[in-house]
Amino acid sequence: MTESPRVRIAPSPTGYFHVGTGRTALFNWLFARRTGGTFVLRVEDTDTARNRAEHVEGILRAMRWLGLDWDEGPYFQSERGELYAAAIGRLLAEGKAYACDCTPEQVAARAKERGGPPGYDGHCRDRGLEPGPARMVRFRTPDEGHTIFDDLVRGKVVVDNAVVEDFGVRKSNGDPLFILANVVDDADMRISHVVRGEDHVSNTPKYLLLWDALGYGPHPVFAHLPLLLNDARKKLSKRRDKVAVEDYRDEGYLPEAMRNYLALLGWSPGGDREIITLDEMIAEFRLEDVRSAGAIFDERKLRDVNAEYLRAMPVSTLVERAAEWQRSRWEPIAGLVQERARTLAEVYAMTDFLYLPEPVLDSAAWAKETRRQPAFGAILSAAAARYASIEWEAEEIHQATVAAGQDAGVEQPSKAQAPVRLAVTGRSVGPPLWESLELLGRDRTVARLQVAQTRLQTEA
Repeated sequence: MTESPRVRIAPSPTGYFHVGTGRTALFNWLFARRTGGTFVLRVEDTDTARNRAEHVEGILRAMRWLGLDWDEGPYFQSERGELYAAAIGRLLAEGKAYACDCTPEQVAARAKERGGPPGYDGHCRDRGLEPGPARMVRFRTPDEGHTIFDDLVRGKVVVDNAVVEDFGVRKSNGDPLFILANVVDDADMRISHVVRGEDHVSNTPKYLLLWDALGYGPHPVFAHLPLLLNDARKKLSKRRDKVAVEDYRDEGYLPEAMRNYLALLGWSPGGDREIITLDEMIAEFRLEDVRSAGAIFDERKLRDVNAEYLRAMPVSTLVERAAEWQRSRWEPIAGLVQERARTLAEVYAMTDFLYLPEPVLDSAAWAKETRRQPAFGAILSAAAARYASIEWEAEEIHQATVAAGQDAGVEQPSKAQAPVRLAVTGRSVGPPLWESLELLGRDRTVARLQVAQTRLQTEA
């Protein structure tokens, strides 16, 4: 008996849950629900330098908010090191991989000398180096032949093996590289369909070469989804565009509206329909119907879809959902606000920075503090740098802010706190800052510090 389909979503906890990842998760989930398959959640946390515990929680929250329940997991790659080590050991033992001590600078210098394309040139292929400390391990890519796969979205893809460099499978510190862990996990978890963004198309020949080298048998089916683009038809970027699913949640978008809109990015139910129920999505979704052209993520269109859902609600439901949304934003620090607020209006004024896209700036307080504190900008810069590498919890934030003040030549902790509060909350008074920043999150906090720095520069 043939096993039912198994698909996975495999986000990395290195940032907020991206709307593109949300669309990929939704398409995997719809496929699994339509076919009676299994939807697996796997957290690809092998990038130890960039992983954050709060981003793991963000992945789980965003998935739950979108209503994308998983059948297995979450599995964590950080707990599966023995599997990766065994696979690398097998490749080395069979001569399908080798140790390399070339630095990135050496690789780049040789590429420049030969005047050819950038990339690794196989320098260590036959040097017989031992795969010990400080040496990465590379896969020995075949010099001849082609790697071919049929993509449900893009059609037949043919890649000449000669253009695929000997890619890394293990870092010099012993950690597995993404491609190796990805292949081993998919095989171990019996993933039948790999549904992911088209930015992974270039990884697929490497994936298949590794899959075959490790003897995993029949290949999974591939479907590479079109990239999400902004209005300028450029790939969505967190540096330029609003891309975090939780930002839209915090701004009051409905999860059912977001789910509906994400479904329209590369797929259509037909009949010029745009508002579609979840049951209809499940019944009608086909990977073969996904378009290959890039899909425009248009926030104006999302607002229109959200408005349709709001108008369709009974008034009593709208009141209930609005109150629930408002409460969920500030409830975690409600006790702290209660100690300071004198009216209900002040409750909301003290907490609106948590759910508004940008804080409401008290211009008078800003002008006063920037005049009073010559190190205002230096404090913001130092705080942003300190915040990037700490554990994101209140006391750590407190200590990092004090240290940032010292970095900027300010010894009194209160004088370092004031510029940060203004930049992040827009006001000079409010609930305790450290707990507020913890709730707001690292990325949004740092982004607001950067916006404030830009404001300072334009005012100079």
